[in-house]
Amino acid sequence: MNEQPHPQTPEADFSGVVVFLSGDLMFASRVRGAAENAGLEFKLSGRLPEDAGGVIRYVILDLATMSKLTGDLPEQCANLCADAKVIAYGPHVQVAKLDAAKSAGIESVLTRGQFDRMLPTLFQS
Repeated sequence: MNEQPHPQTPEADFSGVVVFLSGDLMFASRVRGAAENAGLEFKLSGRLPEDAGGVIRYVILDLATMSKLTGDLPEQCANLCADAKVIAYGPHVQVAKLDAAKSAGIESVLTRGQFDRMLPTLFQS
């Protein structure tokens, strides 16, 4: 039997990486789906990886589960992935965490509802 060579793995077609800093495994599957639909690789992590295996295009911080990363994240992103879009989101009732993310210099701070609504098209741009 003559086997055809396997096409490139899906990972080889990715045009960048979405790093999702969260402990919410259920919501992570939605973010993964949106990222992969846009041709991006998805990494779920508890910290910004020094080597993500590709160009980091998006860094998304879940303030409900990873707010401890807020203060250092802008500087880490400037050093490791300066061109990445950095987004933090959290429950609308956790105003202090949302305000802390803005004060830390995170460029896009959203409520979870806002983030959830924009997720289907977030990575299309």
